[in-house]
Amino acid sequence: MPKLSYRFPPGPRPLIKSENIRAFQRDQLGFFQRLSAEYGPVSSFRLATKRFVLLNEPELVRQLLTKDYAKFRKGRFFEIAKPFLGEGLLRSEGAFHARQRKLIQPLFYRARIQEYGQTMIRCGSQWSEQLTPGTYDLANEMQRLTLKIAGLTLLDTDLEAEASEIGDALKVMLSLFTHVNSPLKKAWSKLPTAKRAEIQGAVSSLDRSILTIINRQRNQGASQPNLIAHLMTLQDEMGGLSDAQIRDEAMSLFLAGHETTANALAWTWYLLSQHPRIEACFHQELERVLAGRLPTPEDLNALTYTRQILTESMRIYPPAWILGRRLLEDYRLADYHLPKGTIFILSPYLMHHERRFYSDPEQFRPERWNTEFKNALPKFAYYPFGGGPRNCIGEAFAWMEGVLLLATIGQRWRFEALTKQVPQLEPLVTLRPKAGLRLKAVLR
Repeated sequence: MPKLSYRFPPGPRPLIKSENIRAFQRDQLGFFQRLSAEYGPVSSFRLATKRFVLLNEPELVRQLLTKDYAKFRKGRFFEIAKPFLGEGLLRSEGAFHARQRKLIQPLFYRARIQEYGQTMIRCGSQWSEQLTPGTYDLANEMQRLTLKIAGLTLLDTDLEAEASEIGDALKVMLSLFTHVNSPLKKAWSKLPTAKRAEIQGAVSSLDRSILTIINRQRNQGASQPNLIAHLMTLQDEMGGLSDAQIRDEAMSLFLAGHETTANALAWTWYLLSQHPRIEACFHQELERVLAGRLPTPEDLNALTYTRQILTESMRIYPPAWILGRRLLEDYRLADYHLPKGTIFILSPYLMHHERRFYSDPEQFRPERWNTEFKNALPKFAYYPFGGGPRNCIGEAFAWMEGVLLLATIGQRWRFEALTKQVPQLEPLVTLRPKAGLRLKAVLR
């Protein structure tokens, strides 16, 4: 049988020297930016023995995430994140994933999300009332706020007392991303290193929190509909969900349900602090639509400029800045023939900064998101929540939370930058500010 002839997209020489591999791991986002700029929207590279393809073309991204999604599995981060996520919705694959998604989907129906909106507003209002003028790390504050909302809406539990411990454990998990493309990934995961001990401690900490909540709800019942109560009902009716599976689903949605929105909000407050004209227009909309009252979920359609602000913020700083997919079989993509095992990298960050689709892509311009622009934009030129059958199940939840919290907090507070210096990015699984975002809270 003749040997198959593979054809790869253009790219640099293989990264086989240890110093090149370390440089790549230190600045993956910068590497991907340079690769796309030099070799175009479809490029490839080899890291030790692994082949990678970087896609930055909307139609090809659409093809991978929708039409051909079954030919791929999720990226390498989710392999090494198994101790945290188990076989929850973020990690599971194939028919098992489709079943789990179908079971969980009712929690994100429109009527249920409207109920969550009231909790979002209440928590945002309480945070706003307790705040005093001064300097805060908005990245940390938004993590605490969205953690509380995720706990109340998804778990029926106020996690404010555990916020620091859970936040620290989550940061440890996200730091795993630095090991995703290491040639020594498998060996590293088995070594008795201090980092591995730290990770095991973080897993144990999160497990204790989630399992305590599961046991409490089993013994006392839930005061309102929530994820764990829903999964327990399914367990009773179907006999198919073990406590371990309930833990995995709760962990996945709980962690995903606050991390990305917290980052989106923190970056939005930062961008508003840098653009007084846009901030003034934002406050004008709040005064016109709300007239001093708290927002409600019914106000979402009227808060058009607030949504444009959030949309543009997630264009510049998409919380989920990178997606990975691994080929399960040989595959043809455009003019290329790629072998099983090839790893595809898709980056909303790169796409959202493409001059082909966005004029002045580094500029914060919420007004660009008018109907005409959105209709003309290729579908996957903007994809902060992924796409296809694995599109974020909580997308509508995140949009509502982001807009309602901006409106609730923005009525009472504005935030001033302490410096003109652009914060350094920390592109882990999510796009965090490396040293936080310290802003000055000022009463309006």
